[in-house]
Amino acid sequence: MEQRIVRQVLIIANWRKEAAHGLSGKIQEYLSLKGIGSVIFKTSAENTELVVEKGTDLVICLGGDGTVLYCARYLQDLGIPILAINLGTFGYITEISVNEWQEAIDHYLAGLNSISRRLMIRVEVVRNGKKVFTGHGLNEMVVSSSGISKVVNLGLSIGQTDAGFFRADGMIIATPTGSTGYSLAAGGPILDVDLSCLVVTPICPFTLSNRPLVISGESRVSIHILKKQRTGLMLSVDGQQNFELYEDDCIIVEKSRSKALLVTSERRNYIEVIRDKLNWSGGGLHA
Repeated sequence: MEQRIVRQVLIIANWRKEAAHGLSGKIQEYLSLKGIGSVIFKTSAENTELVVEKGTDLVICLGGDGTVLYCARYLQDLGIPILAINLGTFGYITEISVNEWQEAIDHYLAGLNSISRRLMIRVEVVRNGKKVFTGHGLNEMVVSSSGISKVVNLGLSIGQTDAGFFRADGMIIATPTGSTGYSLAAGGPILDVDLSCLVVTPICPFTLSNRPLVISGESRVSIHILKKQRTGLMLSVDGQQNFELYEDDCIIVEKSRSKALLVTSERRNYIEVIRDKLNWSGGGLHA
């Protein structure tokens, strides 16, 4: 593997996590010894606008999965790899633990670890023929009730095909990366992160025949907010971008033109992460 040329690094630190305070300085010092410049960006909320200087070659993200989702949203059209270091227990996205940061940086600079290109979604809300919201997400978008009554009425189309009417607590459209999040909790399948597809998962559907559906990543999905709802509705993208929906709104979901570039761990792969997180080893004896 060829060495990677890195001249400038942006360290994005979730300042709500105490461990980020000292570690961000240690990483900055370590990079300086290697002749690499760096800037520390402290964030404490998902809506803090991220400033990325020109010439940034790598982003080191200190936090958890939520911090990675935040980074991915702002970096999705810049083509900058994200080296995510988990400051808590292993996340599904953040494979690199806090005590592996130095090794991970060395491996990245030496070209030893690979970059996972993750599909992202672009979400638009069309109201009265006009776009009133645009957002990007690495995990999922969710349409659900914002009121006391949970059941909502939604029309679903995939491409030009009417895919049916859903009475449910809501609808999730997840990426392979997001398949281990809310979609999984709602009964959706786990998708390999290297796939180019989407999963449509109804939340607690009124009709048991409404099952999760895996579709091509090239598909354009439309959700229509039908009239005579008994509750308000809300759109959430990655749990960080929220937008109030009205009757007759149309939410359009399709893959983003860009992908999130995540530096992988050399110590564990995606299957090992989900095996450990979901305790697939169980309590039985191994041969």
